[in-house]
Amino acid sequence: MAVPTPRGVPTDPATTQVPPELAELLRAQLERVADKVEEEVRRQVPEYARPADGTYRENLRAGVVQALTLFVDHIADPRGQGAAIAATYYELGRGEALEGRSLDALQSALRVGGLHAWRLMGRTAEELGLDSTVVAALGELAFRTVHEVAEAAAAGYSEAQLRSTHELERRRRRLLDLLLGEGPVALEAVQDLAHGARWRVPTRVAVVALAATTEPYPADQPPAMPGALVDMEARPPRVLVPDPEGSGRFGGRSFVLGLRGRPAAVGPTVAVTEAAQSLRWATRALGLMGRGVLPRQGVVRCADHLSTLLLHADEPLLAQLETQALAPLEAASEGQRPRLAETLLAWLLSGSNVPDVAARLHVHPQTVRYRLRQLEKLFGDALHDPDTRLNLILALRSAATSSRLSAVDSPQNKNSAHS
Repeated sequence: MAVPTPRGVPTDPATTQVPPELAELLRAQLERVADKVEEEVRRQVPEYARPADGTYRENLRAGVVQALTLFVDHIADPRGQGAAIAATYYELGRGEALEGRSLDALQSALRVGGLHAWRLMGRTAEELGLDSTVVAALGELAFRTVHEVAEAAAAGYSEAQLRSTHELERRRRRLLDLLLGEGPVALEAVQDLAHGARWRVPTRVAVVALAATTEPYPADQPPAMPGALVDMEARPPRVLVPDPEGSGRFGGRSFVLGLRGRPAAVGPTVAVTEAAQSLRWATRALGLMGRGVLPRQGVVRCADHLSTLLLHADEPLLAQLETQALAPLEAASEGQRPRLAETLLAWLLSGSNVPDVAARLHVHPQTVRYRLRQLEKLFGDALHDPDTRLNLILALRSAATSSRLSAVDSPQNKNSAHS
């Protein structure tokens, strides 16, 4: 354990010599002074004013005695380093951090205690008729003592906070790995890990999958979401969000701004033990965003695109469906296929209502009827079979979103919509 060398105070002994024999005289009064200093600290610092249990009282008392001992030791030997006592305060600072208390209370106690101890011991020095320069030198030593123990306590506090933060991050990463891993997840195991990770177990969660980025580190920060578990090193980066249906969670401006323009997919809301399912669908949606099947930019919520996700859940099987269901279109010319497919999908979705199809496609109803006669020749009576109609809707939707019939929306086809 490394205890820092105090900064901002002279490490050389004061030029004015303090009579070493004064140390023994003050040491004899140490217990009495410690009583008064402890009482003053408890009076002035609220955090130390609570009714003291045995351990708490012992720690406060030990801290006071150690600081006073260091002060007296500096009088006996101004060159002494007081390493053991500094180490004690280092551990005291660590203890404050581990207990979750602020360092402010400890630093206040050191200032209050140091000033009061100096008043009491300085009064003794005056009663002995010591020269004013000697009294001033005692003041310098008192300041040096307070500074040394305060620095040691601050170093211990910082070290414990750092370790505590790293440990908390490690535990939360382990919890996230459990929630998003393969295989069943037991709620009891989640609760056990969550307790150590200081994470309140929610009933429902959703996982946000973030698009990879080559931007510098600041752009790789996750959106600020209270209680979220984050893994930015995973591919894709993921954020597990508790209670995702809360007000403004995903629709709020702060969430969008936090993404810094980064595309993201929000998985379905599921039970906490099924978080891996939400990640699976969010990852699938992110992949479809990259291919242009779903919007490439912004935030895509899986709940708004369930049919598309379902269609692409088994893409080899979907390809088979497209090939089989749309085979009759192969008999049409390459230029006709996109227009016929567009008309057929609109007709199936509109309940075979020609005026609705014409309005949807921005063409004349007679154009729709002409194309439908062509489709009747290609598909025959199958167009009126419920199972065939369902397969056609699925196949045509898939082909359209996958741009395999992209010519439907091309300028050339818009210009020739009357044909």
